[in-house]
Amino acid sequence: MPLRLEDYALIGDMRTAALVGHDGSMDWLCLPRFDSGACFAALLGRPEHGRWLVAPSDRARPLARRYRGDSLVLETEFASAEGRVRVVDFMPVDGSHPTVVRLVEGLSGRVRMTSRLSLRFDYGLTPPWLRAEGRRLRAFAGPDVVTFDSDVDFTVGHGDCVADFAVGAGDRFCFRLVRGGPRDPDPAPLDPARTVDTASATERWWREWAARCRYTGEYRDAVVRSLITLKALSYAPSGGIVAAPTTSLPERLGGVRNWDYRYCWLRDATFTLLTLLGAGYEQEAIAWREWLLRALAGDPRRMHIMYGVEGERLLPEVEVDWLPGYEHSRPVRIGNAAAGQLQLDVHGELMDALHQARAHGIPPDPDAWRVQRALMDFLESHWRDPDNGIWEVRGPRRDFTHSKVMAWVAADRAVKAVERFGLDGPADRWRRLRQEIHREVCAYGYDADRGTFTQYYGSAGLDASLLLIPTVGFLPADDPRVTGTVAAVERELLRDGFVQRYTMTRGSEAVDGLPSGEGAFLPCTFWLADAYVLQGRVREGRELFERLLDLRNDLGLLSEEYDTTHQRLIGNFPQALSHIPLVDTAQNLTAGRGPAQRRSATDDRSGPPPGAPGSGPDGALQ
Repeated sequence: MPLRLEDYALIGDMRTAALVGHDGSMDWLCLPRFDSGACFAALLGRPEHGRWLVAPSDRARPLARRYRGDSLVLETEFASAEGRVRVVDFMPVDGSHPTVVRLVEGLSGRVRMTSRLSLRFDYGLTPPWLRAEGRRLRAFAGPDVVTFDSDVDFTVGHGDCVADFAVGAGDRFCFRLVRGGPRDPDPAPLDPARTVDTASATERWWREWAARCRYTGEYRDAVVRSLITLKALSYAPSGGIVAAPTTSLPERLGGVRNWDYRYCWLRDATFTLLTLLGAGYEQEAIAWREWLLRALAGDPRRMHIMYGVEGERLLPEVEVDWLPGYEHSRPVRIGNAAAGQLQLDVHGELMDALHQARAHGIPPDPDAWRVQRALMDFLESHWRDPDNGIWEVRGPRRDFTHSKVMAWVAADRAVKAVERFGLDGPADRWRRLRQEIHREVCAYGYDADRGTFTQYYGSAGLDASLLLIPTVGFLPADDPRVTGTVAAVERELLRDGFVQRYTMTRGSEAVDGLPSGEGAFLPCTFWLADAYVLQGRVREGRELFERLLDLRNDLGLLSEEYDTTHQRLIGNFPQALSHIPLVDTAQNLTAGRGPAQRRSATDDRSGPPPGAPGSGPDGALQ
């Protein structure tokens, strides 16, 4: 059975990533890309579905693990009656074929070690043909070709490659796994000294990248680790950013809410972009913009909500019936049918991200503005359409309030592009659109009797995404409609100190057509902390933020959700959308101001100013 999610570490090369357990078992790896088939899928099944174990033969307990400073070079120490040993895991970031390196270093005594490599391609379905040549193993399965090099002798049997060896104090042994194509030349022979140098170079690369972070507040360690995680989830060749490196880790243990997150959600990617920009990483913004323009090439009005890492549009969803699922959570899904959904909020997030890029001094690109003009053409005709909403509800489409708010954001940023950056566009028409959307949302998305915005027009349910209303500038944080919404979220969505995404049921009926029940959605709890800061409730915001920090594993990683009953992380891991607001909230708390005020120096996201169209002297809608 796989470990708890807290027990896994992430290593990666900005092309793909692996999860390594504290027991020395690498249980998840897709090659050559995040969204390729997994060759290690024990995370969603059993060891026979593929893994790579490097650990003491007597299953000695892990003593400690850590990343080397601000890097993704992982060290795990084991202690046994025989002595102590360290395993170092990393993936070089030199731009060559995806490579995994594992170093075994003796610290004291003499420890018996085992390396057991079980390659199973196609998510555990296909054992490869293995061919051993001395201390090199070649594994073949159709287009999948993997070369394994070892510093010690090994045996091959029953589809596995096994090495048993002893490590004394001062000894070091190297193992390397390289993924190539069917016609690529063989990798150069393993050079242990050069491999150690590569570990140092990889550590140095990450440290230098992390040193560019502009945040210097009290939460710097947590912020930098989250930024490194976000960088690791980027796909360097294209600039795309995946939501998570995993698929089908459940939102409820034993449940069916198991989705494939190894793709580039426009929403998650734009959130990531804004966070990286705020931390000082402009080059990532340029790379992401280039990826976006390629992904939307053709007709931007036919925009999808997510893409493959190179901008692929077709992401068919299938169920993998040979995998039993993480802790028997089935089905295991590959691909994501939500790719075909309509989610109007994405237009607002994209318009905001490109606007923020300009505000941060990113050089303008005429193609980017042409894409934005096309998106506005679509939105002007379709903003009233019901959609599937931010949470990708697989039930009927509805007039989700958050989606309409983000349509307002799109119109608002379009107007500001003309007013502040001199771009060409029908600003008067967009101003009228902005005012029209604002009036409709306040009329139909707000329940005056309960004093709160609702999940969708006419709904009695709540939605935590409504906490973003002041953040994006739709209404000021001290507007009674906003304070009432925050209070309603506290009453109805706050469970055991953490926020649920939305009202899951109406009576016994699940609002999205799936069995109800999931963990607390961590980004929503960060959003509540931001709302507190915006309202001047800084102490409450800090307490909530630090409660969230306590949920991170020992390496500073967060998943999508938290199971308050079993007190453990659940959902895909690590999750970009959890690390993004961690950085943002830390910055907000350090500045002592909320996100709207923090960005106002360059963008004025604090809402319609007094006297603006659609507002009265006190900001109340007329």
